[in-house]
Amino acid sequence: MKHKKVELVKEREKVELVKERGRWSAKSKRDAVLRLLRGEDLDTVSRESKVTAAKLTEWREAFLASGMAGLKARETDARDEEIERLKAVLGEMTMRCELQRDAIRRLKAGLPLDETRLPK
Repeated sequence: MKHKKVELVKEREKVELVKERGRWSAKSKRDAVLRLLRGEDLDTVSRESKVTAAKLTEWREAFLASGMAGLKARETDARDEEIERLKAVLGEMTMRCELQRDAIRRLKAGLPLDETRLPK
């Protein structure tokens, strides 16, 4: 039991040391931001976590912006499959046009055609 207490104290000291140097884990940042979003006072969270109010506000804004990005994502549907199919068709048609332009250019220049590059 005493061994676990020593480990816990060492872990807390390590966390405090890391926080004093200005490095915060994503989990620690999240926890502080969630406290703010749940209505805790900014000054209280700042004082208890030993982080400036400006830094907490920055974290909160980044957190909310990331959340908005997640909400903007939409589920895929049948239209997405059709779009991908049409993109593939367009790519194929573009490649054929390029090959035909090359063949026309070679014919106009009197050069032999490269049979392997002709569209099928």
